[in-house]
Amino acid sequence: MSEMSEKSEKSESLNCVYCGFDPGRDGSAAFLWGAEYLVVPYDRAEYISVLKSFIDKGFSVRAVVEHVGAMPGQGCVSMFNFGTSFGWLQGMLEALGVPYELVRPAKWKREFSCTSDKNTSIEVAKRLFPGVDLRRTERCTKDHDGKAEALLLAVFCRRRFGA
Repeated sequence: MSEMSEKSEKSESLNCVYCGFDPGRDGSAAFLWGAEYLVVPYDRAEYISVLKSFIDKGFSVRAVVEHVGAMPGQGCVSMFNFGTSFGWLQGMLEALGVPYELVRPAKWKREFSCTSDKNTSIEVAKRLFPGVDLRRTERCTKDHDGKAEALLLAVFCRRRFGA
């Protein structure tokens, strides 16, 4: 690889935002660019605002959305609401022109040695991002697995699409 293409690859990866979306109303979105990151609890308007801000600043944006399905014991209404949120995420990314990939939980969790126990996602996120605040709000006392999983999905996205 020539020195010129190495430099262009490095500058492209610095000018790229990698996004991870844990869908659902209890989910979150995470955005990684350079050494910076932002984790946002589920908020449609905030998701659009953050993505448009990066796009307007000339960043290349890539995303990964967790591809989850129905779970035993969930009611029809909760599954319909979840499906609506899942579809809305895909529509938003399409409308903004953001390339994305749907990734099954088993695939991305295997990369981080996470189990189905949500606490493992929290532990790994804290190990990769020391000092990260994973509480849903400042008033919460417990870490939120949705924020941790969104952050790990964004790291997965960077590993998948980054230089």
